[in-house]
Amino acid sequence: MRKKEKRVIIYGTFDLLHVGHILAFKQAKELGDYLIVGLSTDEFNAVKNKKSVFNYLERKELLESIKYIDLVIPEENWEQKPDNIKKYNIDILAMGDDWKGSPKFEALKEYCEVVYLPRPLNISTTQVKNRIKNENY
Repeated sequence: MRKKEKRVIIYGTFDLLHVGHILAFKQAKELGDYLIVGLSTDEFNAVKNKKSVFNYLERKELLESIKYIDLVIPEENWEQKPDNIKKYNIDILAMGDDWKGSPKFEALKEYCEVVYLPRPLNISTTQVKNRIKNENY
């Protein structure tokens, strides 16, 4: 008898791909067997007051080339997470620990396990953008 595949999902914008993103994907994949990334669409980023350097299709293409990621799906709104959890048979939702305690994610414990990942190397896309802007690299 085959062991049930453990499915993990992580959400984000993942613009200006950097080593922190890769380490987060690696950590998330280590929690299970199959990793799905819910990638924020350009329209959803606008709602969140975020502007990406790369558009959705470009970011999706980059993510699909990463060995830890099995599937990339669009994240179009905050409310879709419970439906995604059910539709994709998710066992674990992985999020950065900067979201720990957020009602948005704590409420999802009703549907699956929620695991908060430590921010690897204390790096963020905002820091990368600032380094480029200030030519401090």
